[in-house]
Amino acid sequence: VSFMTSHMKSLKYLDMSNNLLYHDGAAVQCHWAESLTELDLSSNQLADAVFECLPVNIQKLDLQNNQISSVPKGVADLKSLEELNLASNRLADLPGCSGFPSLQFLNVEQNSILTPSADFFQSCPRVRELQAGHNPFKCSCELQDFIRLERRAGGKLFGWPSAYTCEYPEGLRGTELKDFHLSELACNTTLLLVTALLLTLVLVAVVAFLCIYLDVPWYVRMTWQWTQTKRRAWHNHPKEQETVLQFHAFISYSERDAPWVKDELIPNLEKGEGCVRLCQHERNFIPGKSIVENIINCIEKSYKSIFVLSPNFVQSEWCHYELYFAHHKLFSENSNSLILILLEPIPPYVIPARYHKLKALMAKRTYLEWPKERSKHALFWANLRAAININLPIPIEANEEQSD
Repeated sequence: VSFMTSHMKSLKYLDMSNNLLYHDGAAVQCHWAESLTELDLSSNQLADAVFECLPVNIQKLDLQNNQISSVPKGVADLKSLEELNLASNRLADLPGCSGFPSLQFLNVEQNSILTPSADFFQSCPRVRELQAGHNPFKCSCELQDFIRLERRAGGKLFGWPSAYTCEYPEGLRGTELKDFHLSELACNTTLLLVTALLLTLVLVAVVAFLCIYLDVPWYVRMTWQWTQTKRRAWHNHPKEQETVLQFHAFISYSERDAPWVKDELIPNLEKGEGCVRLCQHERNFIPGKSIVENIINCIEKSYKSIFVLSPNFVQSEWCHYELYFAHHKLFSENSNSLILILLEPIPPYVIPARYHKLKALMAKRTYLEWPKERSKHALFWANLRAAININLPIPIEANEEQSD
């Protein structure tokens, strides 16, 4: 065809559409008429190699409905081309203007363009109108960049906005590009990483603060010791896991409150009518076992746990252990095994932050307050005995004494 026109000195417009023309890219020189300015090669079988054989002075070129998948860079050098129609081909992206410095109108409708290059308007500064509608756009950050650049360029998209809709992803199919928006955080990887890092650091700092403030490591350590103690007991005495109650109550108190416990509490409960069997660490802890293991065993062998509360109590590390394990038993067995005796008033600011369980117990549970008036002591002991009321297996001699 090019040789045929080479002798037509006045030919300006040539229509070769709707044929079976193809170009295999063979190394053959093309000789078009230098006067040819408009060429219609639409609806043929032309592929990418067609750009190797085009009129040098062409101004308007129609390659619609062919099999072109890309415009090869560095092949075409059409300095006079102003209009290019590449509609209904197989393009996956917008062609650059390196070979078309004078291009003003470009049609790439109905191709396979998912994400147009955001630098198109920078590489094609003279383009006044771009027809890129009816492509299967993939709504992503890259597409958002393209839309933003187009708006800055002055609205050069023909058919906007109805001809520009999302095809992918499935959830956004049919959404017009003008309604598609993503946050800066979602599209900026650096900003996303910095934000995630800052949030992680803040989260770690908050968790660390809460762990220190609530003494979480201490509770984890106590839970581990309790688990190990139970495991050792199971391995050593697997048939004795059903703990038999041996005591009415286990007493937990600070050593500074020991005089009151030994002079008032123990004598009034263990003697007289309705003898109460008490478990005290000084006389009932088993030598050779760890203190934690002794505490757990005594609490599990006791029907109740009596806590003598005072400012001295909240300053004792071991009292905190005993309260923790007794509280654990309360929830694990769904029992009502705690008895709180307020020996002396405890100002809220005196209670450490990690004693939040003690604060909760004192706020939600009733407790017995040790009266300073001697006339009220009898009522106090009666209420305490009523709270511990339970029948334990006791020796025959004790039964005979009680019956008498």
